[in-house]
Amino acid sequence: MSITVNGLDELRALAGSDLGTSRWITVSQDRINTFADATDDHQWIHTDPEKAQTGPFGAPIAHGYLTLSLFIPLFTEVLQVSGVTAKVNYGLNKVRFPAPVKAGARIRLAGRLASVEDVPGGVQIAVDGTVEIDGGDKPAAVLQSLSRFYA
Repeated sequence: MSITVNGLDELRALAGSDLGTSRWITVSQDRINTFADATDDHQWIHTDPEKAQTGPFGAPIAHGYLTLSLFIPLFTEVLQVSGVTAKVNYGLNKVRFPAPVKAGARIRLAGRLASVEDVPGGVQIAVDGTVEIDGGDKPAAVLQSLSRFYA
């Protein structure tokens, strides 16, 4: 379920709100391999399923930065902002990867709009995000993302 706001005033009014969760998505071996090709990171723990079976995680795992990159499509499922001229990824305050995402695992985002601050021409939001692993004891990622929305 997505929360939809129109304009900066409605976004400001959401500060401190729980944004809920996105749908579950599967992180397939194909997606992991495509990310490896895009980033030139072909370490065997990601791309060699046979060897990874005997490795430290018992299976191939997604790159941490692949998990992080999935924040954006998952975030757009929990919060839709209309009535703005531009949306910009401004950065991250903190990121941790407590648990690996094994190939074939399902993940989703749980988010909270931590803050909304005025910046020239718009607002900057901080979102506390937790990327959950279906059936996992620990999250795949815990982060605070910064985005800017311009009027």
